[in-house]
Amino acid sequence: MSTTVQQWLDMPREQLDDLYRRAEPGAIPNGDTRGTPIVTGSPLARGYAHFARLFAWQGKVFDMFAEDGSAGVLVNKVTPLSLSFVVAKVYRAPSWLDDRETIVIDYSSTSFFFRAVRDEIREIEPGVYLGKVWLGKTRILDFALEYKA
Repeated sequence: MSTTVQQWLDMPREQLDDLYRRAEPGAIPNGDTRGTPIVTGSPLARGYAHFARLFAWQGKVFDMFAEDGSAGVLVNKVTPLSLSFVVAKVYRAPSWLDDRETIVIDYSSTSFFFRAVRDEIREIEPGVYLGKVWLGKTRILDFALEYKA
């Protein structure tokens, strides 16, 4: 886990939101990323992140099929074996947080169980993305993705 992501685990949601609002979408990753869930407002945030990465969610694998890298799909890596489940479409669109361009991870037409979920990510520093998870129009979680090209 990068120093940047470790710092995010200690930030309140408002500070993470400000960081996200100041960022540009950046390049969409193409390949394997390492994920870290961020549970804000808890002294156990580091423990939650470690537990979730071991047993639930390890990140995402992007496959950007558009020649210009503007659209594609991804799968989430889940379970202790990092099995690939839960497909989503990936594209650029306005953020639900601030209406500025973001990278959208859209499950609405690819997953029956997760169709109400939408993720958004922006590149905060090269290869490090801050993400927001929405359930319907309610934001429920933050997360980090680390990508090495």
